[in-house]
Amino acid sequence: MCRKAADYMLSTDGVTRVCDSARQAGTAGADIPLPSPEAPSRVVLDTNTVLDWLVFGDAAACEVGAGITAGHLTWLATPHMLAELRAVLCRPLPARWNAAREHALTIDVSRWTIPCPEPAITSHPLVCRDPDDQVFINLARTQSPSVLLTRDRALLALRRRATTFGVLITTAATWRPPALHGAPETSAT
Repeated sequence: MCRKAADYMLSTDGVTRVCDSARQAGTAGADIPLPSPEAPSRVVLDTNTVLDWLVFGDAAACEVGAGITAGHLTWLATPHMLAELRAVLCRPLPARWNAAREHALTIDVSRWTIPCPEPAITSHPLVCRDPDDQVFINLARTQSPSVLLTRDRALLALRRRATTFGVLITTAATWRPPALHGAPETSAT
């Protein structure tokens, strides 16, 4: 099993309950700036967000995936990110997820991505505690304004500082892209 996925993976029921209660309370994305509705939102998905979408069936991640496949969201990815995704999909998961994992291996996700060169950032104030996740923040920063969707604590710890670089770091459960919901643009306070 992917070590990172096991660290934070909730059951699908738990994720759905959390997402539904936030939406009902009207708090989902309330303080998060949304990109302009005129153009597709540019998103960087960390590997576990893609797994949430393609393997674990997380409701919020599937909503993002539907926006990507419909062309409402622009998924930015580097060759390294796609190779990491494939390598993680090749790792065994518990039996209940194995069929979904095997199916995900048959999907050519590159058709939904905008290929980006590997970021050439050598030094900046957005340094992730987990060096394996640095590529996600680097790509989001070089492609700003953009949104980095993750549930990884090390990346989420950078969210406040990242906004000064035009990067919104948040979870799929709390982000409400206007292209999918017709929501008016809001800004953080």
